[in-house]
Amino acid sequence: MKESRFLLFSLVFLYVFLIGPFFLIFLTSFGSESIMTFPPKGFSLRWFAKVFTVRMFLDSFWISLWIGILSTLTALILGVPVAYALVRHSFPAKGVVEVVFSSPAVVPGIVIGFALLRFFILMGNFPLVTGLFLGHTVILLPYTVRVVSAALRNFDPSVEEAAVSLGASPFRAFFLVVLPNIRAGVIAAFILAFITSFNNVPISLLLTGPGIATLPIQMLIYMEYYFDPTIAALSTLLILLTILIVQGAEKALGISQYV
Repeated sequence: MKESRFLLFSLVFLYVFLIGPFFLIFLTSFGSESIMTFPPKGFSLRWFAKVFTVRMFLDSFWISLWIGILSTLTALILGVPVAYALVRHSFPAKGVVEVVFSSPAVVPGIVIGFALLRFFILMGNFPLVTGLFLGHTVILLPYTVRVVSAALRNFDPSVEEAAVSLGASPFRAFFLVVLPNIRAGVIAAFILAFITSFNNVPISLLLTGPGIATLPIQMLIYMEYYFDPTIAALSTLLILLTILIVQGAEKALGISQYV
């Protein structure tokens, strides 16, 4: 009985610890005062309306959206062949290749961002958008490789071998047999990578500049000068959007088996 109570208490404490900060942000976003206070005094939706009138939020949202989509697609184009090679083939230094493609997820993002910043400075005057796109692509590769690798391991290779034995080239067998059967894993990789890119701070902090900034960076800049509940309202909207995307993908595809 005591052990059951301890486990229940531990579970409740864990949920409060994980969800509590989001709950505070959620309540603060409905406050009526001009500064963030908790508990909020009064009820108001004006901060949610203000989110859509702040130009810096709107511009940076589209930058984050397009950078996220393009870098995720690029990471998939590069990551799917790498995952296929790692799962289906054995070759010298295979372990080294796995470590190289996993390193961006292990090395602190601020270190990767600083290294890329120095690299772009030495290589010449890279456009800010190009540097941001390349930086996000680098950090997304480990996620696409790992998730697609998990999908490939769940796919019976004998089906692909049967297609090849019936006359299909390996290239044709991959696109007509393998890829359609792992599409759930590819979509899961896309969703995970896109959310990672959209919410990234360390890489974006070092690779953005005047006129080019992602939404999380603009939120940080806004908080330096203002302390109203607008940031809480925007955070609430982003949390709800992320939950809807992840839960929708889970219901439709069951992405939890890949991540």
